[in-house]
Amino acid sequence: MRQLFISSILLLALTSCVGNPASSAGTTDPVILASTTFLADITSNVAGDRVSVESLLPVGADPHSYQPTPQDVARIEQSKLLIVNGAEYEHFLEPLLDAKRAGGEREVIEASAGLSPGKDAESEHGVDPHLWLDPNNVIVYVENIREGLTHYDPDGAAIYQSNAEAYVAELKNLDAWIVEQVNQIPSENRLLVTNHESLGYFADRYGFTIVGTVIESVSTDASPSAQQMAGLIDRIKSTGAPAIFLDAGDNPTLAQQIAGETGVRVVADLRLESLTNGAPAATYIDMMKHNVTQIVSALK
Repeated sequence: MRQLFISSILLLALTSCVGNPASSAGTTDPVILASTTFLADITSNVAGDRVSVESLLPVGADPHSYQPTPQDVARIEQSKLLIVNGAEYEHFLEPLLDAKRAGGEREVIEASAGLSPGKDAESEHGVDPHLWLDPNNVIVYVENIREGLTHYDPDGAAIYQSNAEAYVAELKNLDAWIVEQVNQIPSENRLLVTNHESLGYFADRYGFTIVGTVIESVSTDASPSAQQMAGLIDRIKSTGAPAIFLDAGDNPTLAQQIAGETGVRVVADLRLESLTNGAPAATYIDMMKHNVTQIVSALK
């Protein structure tokens, strides 16, 4: 995959959009636009009621295969600050950020800036962008978002700082809770098989081994070969991995074929790329708790 340097694609003068956020009061236009639902939630925890935050992608959308619409271009044009994950995640944004399509002026904040995805979870198939699946990385997201909001709206600096500190405390509590839950799983059972390469950071943080993936890619927008499928079946049999974990939006057909060959369980209700409308993943923290509960239940 090509490296996605979003911040350099659309590096526009911030001074032209700094001002009182209240100037947009009474309109429905989002002041702050996040690329995904989980980023919108993280940003909202920092922003509080100070500014409006919305997600560009709808609930349930897979950023790996998302096809942008003309409405997406209009929403980007109306935004003043765009929050993205970075780490080669938002390829769908490249055509939207073409200067000939998306007008207006905004600053782009890369939430994962400062993290090293190539070092944290190396992949033969490109950079793994799923940094948010380790809450400790989200603490870095929060700081980058707080800094971006403060630059955009200096008068709100104290509010953003206070909100960020409170949310970081929640993220640290989440990390401790995950450790407690994972401790219920015998160490020899901490084996993960996933649809695509998505849980590497989670595995590194909480002591899991990645046995393999149905799709040997960091994106769902790929297809495995028969040889790759056969190799995964052999690894599942040799390690005794008991389950294949899928995002709710993944096509389960290949995983079910592998399950038929190996007798493993298919857990098809993780929420890795998107929040949900209400339970079980209404917020980022809810999303992580839901995923951990599903994983622990299948492996302990």
